[in-house]
Amino acid sequence: MAVAGVAVAGAATAVAVAVWPSGDDGAPAGARVPSAATSATSPAGSPKATPSSSPSPTRTYPLSRTPRTIPAVRQHTPARGPGWRPAAGARVVVDDADLADEGRLLAGELKLTYAGQTDARDGDVELGLDDGTAGPESYTLTVKNRRVTITAPDDAGVFYGTRTLKQEVHGGGTASEGVVHDRPAKPQRGFMLDIARKHFTAGWIEDRVRELGDLKFNQLGLHFSDDQGFRIQSDTHPEIVSQEHLSKAEVRRIVDLAATRHITVVPEIDSPGHLGAVIAAHPDLQLRNVSGVATRGAVDISKPAAADLIDDLLDEYAQLFPGAYWHLGGDEYQALTVSNPQASFPQLATAAKNAYGPGATVADLATGWLNDRAEVVRGHNRTPRAWNDGFFRGGTVQADGALQVAYWTGKEIGARQPVEYLSAGRKLINYNDEFLYYVLGQPQTFVYPTGQRIYEQWTPLVLRGTAAVPAKYDGQILGGTFAVWCDLSGAQTQDQVAAGIRMPLRATVQKLWDPRRPALSWADFRGLADQLG
Repeated sequence: MAVAGVAVAGAATAVAVAVWPSGDDGAPAGARVPSAATSATSPAGSPKATPSSSPSPTRTYPLSRTPRTIPAVRQHTPARGPGWRPAAGARVVVDDADLADEGRLLAGELKLTYAGQTDARDGDVELGLDDGTAGPESYTLTVKNRRVTITAPDDAGVFYGTRTLKQEVHGGGTASEGVVHDRPAKPQRGFMLDIARKHFTAGWIEDRVRELGDLKFNQLGLHFSDDQGFRIQSDTHPEIVSQEHLSKAEVRRIVDLAATRHITVVPEIDSPGHLGAVIAAHPDLQLRNVSGVATRGAVDISKPAAADLIDDLLDEYAQLFPGAYWHLGGDEYQALTVSNPQASFPQLATAAKNAYGPGATVADLATGWLNDRAEVVRGHNRTPRAWNDGFFRGGTVQADGALQVAYWTGKEIGARQPVEYLSAGRKLINYNDEFLYYVLGQPQTFVYPTGQRIYEQWTPLVLRGTAAVPAKYDGQILGGTFAVWCDLSGAQTQDQVAAGIRMPLRATVQKLWDPRRPALSWADFRGLADQLG
């Protein structure tokens, strides 16, 4: 630390002391250094005052500026002061043992010493729990008196405060003097990865977890079963696992790393469609129409063995994925895309009537299948979700009320508007394929989404196409998820995917964290992203 000297002029004594982190010139950015006063002249015949009696420079500080982070902080109260940046001898201390993981992580990242539960001193970062009421992911970050204090009601909020501090001091920057009050607008901020159609290495996924954590995402979806592959080791049904897959040990490391970043891993075994890899090992479960023609990727849900196999897998992977959410899929069951499902698949029609009464249809049987799988995962204390085209209008059987709607498209035949789900009281997660779908190879009408389009045109209220639902439904929209789908798996390498989604991820989380119109232009936002790395 550098300290300004004491100045004495004539009979009066003036003391000016300023402390700041030493930099290239010993002063913080923005400090003003007034010119030295003219040397005092004594009465005629007396010698001029010695240099030691001349006033020394004093230092004052402009009001601090709002931290420049992604996502942007919601509120900052500026103050005058030198701010804070890491220095030799500085430590990270905590006021609760539950914050040890957050403290050690930050200390390692900023090359500070982790000192555990002890009193803070000059230059330290102190992490603490408080009784704040703004939500478990809210936090307060205070830079004052040459210290940083981060407090929150829960360790997740403390973690997000450390992400703000990490971004502020990136590349030698200084954390702004003053107080940040911050919280997310949406409780679910996700990234989903299709590892079924394309194998991604565990190391690549771990890199994405670190990136997501620094950006304050809190969910990672893994779609690991589809027609092209089943990509996680299975002990109950090893025969269905693709040659290229993640071992359970690798998945545990991903889950554990995600937990240190307060990210929940959300698994998805899509059914009763998109099960081609499972059917390849169990051809007896293949759905066939009245002419005996196989229906790609679909199991015959009139067969109890199909349900038994999927439930085996749900029970098995509930032990591997301890998070609170489970994605059941439910979309694009091909038996329901034909003009007359009852005539085309008489075995399904018969099973529906036997289970739900003479007026039941194949759609009722599919809804019953989804409800049964929801019951299995709720038995493991998981909250289930399913794609919006797995929910059917009318009918004898209604979808489980606990099912959250993953709204992805309005392009399917007979698609319902989001308001129909919302007005019925459903909670939705926004996966809008117009903005948030990164589909490898750009098949059909898909184009790679850009961060600029998300940043400038999308909000969580824009659930389908480009139109927003009424603001009164905002509380039922739990958040959003940016999704990578690997329909043409060879179109990009995993490194190209990482580069392609970099700015879309940043734009998405900005709009999920802060509901206001962004203060920065797209060009400035992109420049900030480049600066932060």
